Amino acid sequence: MKKTLLGLSIGALGLVAAGCGSESNTEAGTANTNDNSSTPETITVDYAFYSPTSLVLKEQGFLDEVFEGEDVEFEYVLSQGSNRALEFLSGGSVDFGSTAGAAALMAKGNNAPIKNVYIYSQPEWTALVTNEGSDLDTVEQLEGKRVAATPGTDPYIFLIRALDEVGLTESDLEVVPLQHSDGASALANGDVDAWAGLDPHMARQEVETNAELFYRNESFNTYGFLNVREEFAEQYPDAVDKVIEAYELAREWVEENPEETIQILVDEAGISEEVAALQLERNNFSNPQPGQEHIDALTAAGEVLQESGNLDASLDLEELVNSLIDPAYAERVIN
Repeated sequence: MKKTLLGLSIGALGLVAAGCGSESNTEAGTANTNDNSSTPETITVDYAFYSPTSLVLKEQGFLDEVFEGEDVEFEYVLSQGSNRALEFLSGGSVDFGSTAGAAALMAKGNNAPIKNVYIYSQPEWTALVTNEGSDLDTVEQLEGKRVAATPGTDPYIFLIRALDEVGLTESDLEVVPLQHSDGASALANGDVDAWAGLDPHMARQEVETNAELFYRNESFNTYGFLNVREEFAEQYPDAVDKVIEAYELAREWVEENPEETIQILVDEAGISEEVAALQLERNNFSNPQPGQEHIDALTAAGEVLQESGNLDASLDLEELVNSLIDPAYAERVIN
């Protein structure tokens, strides 16, 4: 008999996330396994407000459906950003984590034991944001300003790439390191001049405070990567396939049930229907198979990250990208 558990409550997870640095809860992920079995006793997956598919996966019980008849428990852990998901993956407290592609690349460059096995969406989930009536309307005007961003995430990488495009670097302004929701609050309170935003917080600021997205570039948004711990993938390859199968059910459900998906976003993230609808329309769920377009996107991001010092310049970028993206699992399931 299977059991579905909420590994950490949202309130409790907030305490974990707030204090999470190099240490993570290591008890939820691989501690419980069936010896000599192709399936672990417990599979821990994250969910995130920036990944509608992950919310649907949890709400609709697709993991239970795919693993029907197997003695597996599922735990769900909230990731508040790519940086948190990567901390959980590296610490072993989740088996599957939802991140942006470029964030996963930076982590892989720092020897994170992860691989990408599925694309949960192609989002335009980040942009540079300022308050209504601000004089800011170009990236060049950020010189000397205070900009909130979450290091190690797609919005931060988006900011670095936007600066690079106009000949600026991070040292030309003050980056205020804040988690995404705190960055939104800092902007609304006037504590920073701009914010590298992330949905649904960004959509909420647009709707509720008339915040302005003064720089958008869809190509600088890297894809939504579902990553797995390498150790888990090596030990339980069939389980990885089944998790992808469950994600495929969730993805198809999202495409077929947009109104119901909006309601799930409303309930889970505590946002309005208008905000949820805006977030959802900025996601493309059509291509879940990791492939060349994702390799190209990460290579372009990696080049700028190496030039800016955010990724070790001595690393072979092609080798690094190929070591991160493993299309074989999704190919087996989707094709």
